[in-house]
Amino acid sequence: MALCLGVTAPAAASPATALPPLGHDFLWGVASSGFQSEGYAPDSNWTRYIAQGRTEDPYRNSVDFRHRYAADIARAKGLGVKVYRISVEWARIEPRPDVWDEDAFRFYDNVIDDIRASGMRPMITLDHWVYPGWEVDRGGWRNPGMVDDWVINARKVVDRYAGDDPLWVTINEPTAYVGMELRNGGIAPTDAPAMLDRLVAAHDGIYDYIHRVQPRAMVTSNVAYITGAEAAADRLFEDRIASRLDFVGIDYYYGASLTDPLSAVAALTGQPWKATLQPEGIYYALGFYARKFPGKPLYVVENGMPTDNGAPRPDGYTRADNLRDTVYWLQRAKAAGMNLIGYNYWSVTDNYEWGSYRPRFGLYTVDVLTDPTLTRRPTDAVPAYTAITRAGGVPTGYRPTRAPAPCSLVDPPESCLHPVTG
Repeated sequence: MALCLGVTAPAAASPATALPPLGHDFLWGVASSGFQSEGYAPDSNWTRYIAQGRTEDPYRNSVDFRHRYAADIARAKGLGVKVYRISVEWARIEPRPDVWDEDAFRFYDNVIDDIRASGMRPMITLDHWVYPGWEVDRGGWRNPGMVDDWVINARKVVDRYAGDDPLWVTINEPTAYVGMELRNGGIAPTDAPAMLDRLVAAHDGIYDYIHRVQPRAMVTSNVAYITGAEAAADRLFEDRIASRLDFVGIDYYYGASLTDPLSAVAALTGQPWKATLQPEGIYYALGFYARKFPGKPLYVVENGMPTDNGAPRPDGYTRADNLRDTVYWLQRAKAAGMNLIGYNYWSVTDNYEWGSYRPRFGLYTVDVLTDPTLTRRPTDAVPAYTAITRAGGVPTGYRPTRAPAPCSLVDPPESCLHPVTG
């Protein structure tokens, strides 16, 4: 449990009357991933899962970031953000063993050039749950040789883009990655421990190399924060790479409390719009890692709000209100002494949410299945986020639209015994 870590806790939550902005150096950002947004997908584990009928929706060409990246990056620039997260897809750049597709690399060259020209810093993910079809044929993560192949690809990407001074994410949500491979048949339950071992080896295998090529690099592997169980989940991966983390990347979406203990079940069963969001939970999640890694920078790599095909949520929460409420708690965390350096909204546009277009997370919504033009339509969170980035947060007098849940289970027992007040 977090209370048993034996380190100094951050200061108590700042009074609601003292809510300073997050400052000029704070890294506001947006997040996306290659396969989920690019379209025109090459052969990979995921195109095979789709062909096998393991998904709700066909892939089509997602939101076609492949040909619309310039306009999407311009939309991010208009938000006033400083970071744009992408992934460089292994299946695209190495379509066959030891065969590197220069045209595919040029696509990513152009994307990163556009990000930099727009005044933003790239955040590059090396593995966002997708690997080449030829690696599937070799056994995927069941194959011990996967680690060496993975590191060869990662080094190619690092060599190409280290000069652009990106932030690096080695492996996206490793424990969730294992869960997704289990769900889709990429591994069997008995393979899960070995896959975790190989993910650890992959992270360790590229971390030092990144620092040789880019000495001042900032590298993480972002966690999918598991409400009520993160301390146990970290033993599977995060604790094992603790000495090779320059910052703690945290993905926080859903909360739970004594009055709603099974909130996250909705997300696990494909209906995330029914899960309780609990924005103050991001304060508890940050506090958990502030205690665990005293002084280490914290970065919310993903956070957002799902809707059901863009329809209003059953709880009445709007995207703009949820964003403002969340940012309020980020400011409270910073004011309480937590070393919070950045926040990415997931995602710029709606995309392919690992088998379905039904969950909508985008600042800009896109009707992939019904609109052949793939028009990006701004949600109410677009002006809200723009105002937030310009002001460095919500105004001092802002109060959340939702009161904190009674006895939150986000970081038990700390979040229940020492609750924050709005």
